[in-house]
Amino acid sequence: MNKVDVLIIGAGASGLMCAANAAYRGRSVTLIDHANMAGKKIIMSGGGRCNFTNMDASPKHFLSQNPHFVISALKRYGPSHFVELMDRHGLEYVEKAPGQLFCQKSAKDLLSILLTECEWSGVNISLNTKVVKVTDLGECKEVETNQGTFICESLVIATGGLSIPSKGATGFGYQIAEQFGLEVLPTRAGLVPVTLQPDLKAKFEPLAGVSCDVSVTANKTNFTEPMLFTHRGLSGPAILQISNHWLPGDELKIDLYPAESIYSLLVEAREKNPKSQIDKVLSQLLPKRLASMLIEDHKWQGVLAEYGNQAFEEIAETLHNWVIKPNGTEGYRTAEVTLGGVDTNYVSSKTFEAKEVKGLFFIGEVLDVTGWLGGYNFQWAWASGYCAAQYV
Repeated sequence: MNKVDVLIIGAGASGLMCAANAAYRGRSVTLIDHANMAGKKIIMSGGGRCNFTNMDASPKHFLSQNPHFVISALKRYGPSHFVELMDRHGLEYVEKAPGQLFCQKSAKDLLSILLTECEWSGVNISLNTKVVKVTDLGECKEVETNQGTFICESLVIATGGLSIPSKGATGFGYQIAEQFGLEVLPTRAGLVPVTLQPDLKAKFEPLAGVSCDVSVTANKTNFTEPMLFTHRGLSGPAILQISNHWLPGDELKIDLYPAESIYSLLVEAREKNPKSQIDKVLSQLLPKRLASMLIEDHKWQGVLAEYGNQAFEEIAETLHNWVIKPNGTEGYRTAEVTLGGVDTNYVSSKTFEAKEVKGLFFIGEVLDVTGWLGGYNFQWAWASGYCAAQYV
């Protein structure tokens, strides 16, 4: 029988953060995970360089049925706090896009810092440890595992969501929540590529690898970012962002050239050189393979002088309001996050303790909190882990 003050289940971003900070408070902390190593998703994120925070992180960048829930934690532990920790350890990082900080070399450097913090603070980490049963003993919790039984005053669930099951993701955290009477809101894959109907998929397959800046809209929400054609459908930052707002059956409205008015550009081009071929003009606005497909589809041929203003308006309308109806998404296999999760109305936004279950805490992605693409979800992991650590 192992007696500890704090037992944390899940050695991911939020679990590691919570463990180190709780141990620094003098609490005896054990961190367990069923995987064979800690921080698997940290290492693979951001193409192996981990977009570990966003300096612009604010409540508006998070989705939750209870949008006020994130305010307290983000105020108490913001991006500058985590950057300060990284600076103390000498992590080299770069700002690849405004506000988005990535490890300069490897995400392994960041994971090493978190593990060092756990070592310095005295955290005991037990990997390959599978939970068999959790029992509420009133003043404490009993957690039976394949590595023995733990008795703890505070039990922290930091098991994440369902995204990327190949890295060990399971619905364990939701099961614990339901066991103790907390509601779990419906879950679905978030920040995920979309797939296309077979006919569209076959049509766009030759465009795999083509990327262009677009403005994409679904359900009154809009993002202007790059979009990428893939062998299965559409991806890239614009699609990943909008996937959090897209629902099955919805269309995506895509502006293929959001920078300027295509109508105005065509009129101007006709005035300057009426003998220019329209297909050459359009090919300068869009990636060549994409332009060629659209030109062939719509039979946009001939010189500009042959086209009147109404024809230009129709071309502009087609390119500024390109409508696609996805077949679905690639699902949890490639999703970066899980939408939905433990209903935050059952959890204190200050302590992260379940309101009706003393000593039971939920942090990170297992909660119904989902950030935008761009480092926001990691910032939520750090903030929720740190804030819970002050009360476990």
